[in-house]
Amino acid sequence: MAPMVNMRAMPAALRWATARGEHALRQSPTRAMQTRDMAANAAIRQPERDVPPRTSALERRMAAGAQAKPFSDFLTDTFHRQHDYLRISITERCNLRCLYCMPEEGIPLSPDAHMLTTPEIFYLSSLFVSQGVTKIRLTGGEPTIRRDIVPLMQQIGSLRSRGLRELALTTNGIALHRKLDAMVASGLTGVNLSLDTLDPFQFQIMTRRNGFEAVMKSINRILEMNRLGANVKLKVNCVVMRGLNEREILPFVEMGREKEIEVRFIEYMPFGGNKWSQGKMISFHEMLDTIRTKYPDLTPVPGHKNDTSKTYKVPGFVGKVGFITSMTNDFCGSCNRLRITSDGNLKVCLHGNAEVSLRDVLRQGNNGQPIDEAAFERIKQIEMDRHEGRLSDETILGWGQRERELLDVVGAAVKRKAEKHADMGDLENMTNRPMILIGG
Repeated sequence: MAPMVNMRAMPAALRWATARGEHALRQSPTRAMQTRDMAANAAIRQPERDVPPRTSALERRMAAGAQAKPFSDFLTDTFHRQHDYLRISITERCNLRCLYCMPEEGIPLSPDAHMLTTPEIFYLSSLFVSQGVTKIRLTGGEPTIRRDIVPLMQQIGSLRSRGLRELALTTNGIALHRKLDAMVASGLTGVNLSLDTLDPFQFQIMTRRNGFEAVMKSINRILEMNRLGANVKLKVNCVVMRGLNEREILPFVEMGREKEIEVRFIEYMPFGGNKWSQGKMISFHEMLDTIRTKYPDLTPVPGHKNDTSKTYKVPGFVGKVGFITSMTNDFCGSCNRLRITSDGNLKVCLHGNAEVSLRDVLRQGNNGQPIDEAAFERIKQIEMDRHEGRLSDETILGWGQRERELLDVVGAAVKRKAEKHADMGDLENMTNRPMILIGG
């Protein structure tokens, strides 16, 4: 007989979602259950002499499989894509003015009251992890200029006990080296560092600011920490634009000769205010041909089904080379990403302009006001009182209802996600946020 689930001891959102999941299981067996039964039958038929000895790693995988829960319906779209990767923009502000990201005239910053607070970011992170998200990436703007980024990462890092596996950061690297040690101690597992040139003078042209030396210092600091066992995955993202930096493709590849870096070349993409044109875009195949003029033995590397990057390796090199091909060869069919903007909107597709506010639903439980630390403590106390049976369902209906509404809003948005984003011509004419207001 299956063990009884203690629904009373769960947060409202998780309790309600669990009830839905159990209902779905009663209606029809899941694919996971069918696979498990087939595997069990096969194991019965398998001669004992063909069964390999169990290793500790195998035991852990089997235990994890036995404890696996059905993936949340709220994060599964109509094309059966399961979204277990959440990207959260934590600021609109940036200390650079990159050509493809920031419109030349700048952007009007949103009022502070419109921005998600640290408790709100943690609350949403916790909610999404309860539904199956295993990876969270903090983006911006430039996330390292947020004053409380380290305490925020500490809070999100604590969600490892609830299923979070990776906590990553996308940054320009200017201020990273000053905070890196504290971030790694808080649970940082990966850094994507944006760098479009290896020439200090060209860096000023492309970013409209100084700072090349600080970026290189951050890269070298990560490599140094990794040599000491930090195990932070380092990827350098380079947006290639015709007439600006296409001549630097080979020098970027050379970075990986002796350094454990994955350099990823990104096809130039259209966003609000970046004056994109197809003529400025250099395709994946053109970049690949350029690299093979010097490194003809460049070979593809098998990747994960949800990878956005096509990965290659030059024989004898320590690092790797990747290509993000959103324009010429999209990866929509395996997309597992959702985005929350710094003003609290859920964006189910980077190249779509449909958004829905999670912030407004969340703040309904706080009279429409931003949830600060004091308000968050009150919410946590309500949770504790409910867990210990000191509150009736009627007393806590407000917050339980908010969580349910949030999940309904998320689920409806995910279900509306298109099979693929618009083609190149339509994207050029689509109204969308500037990249800096999305978070990448």
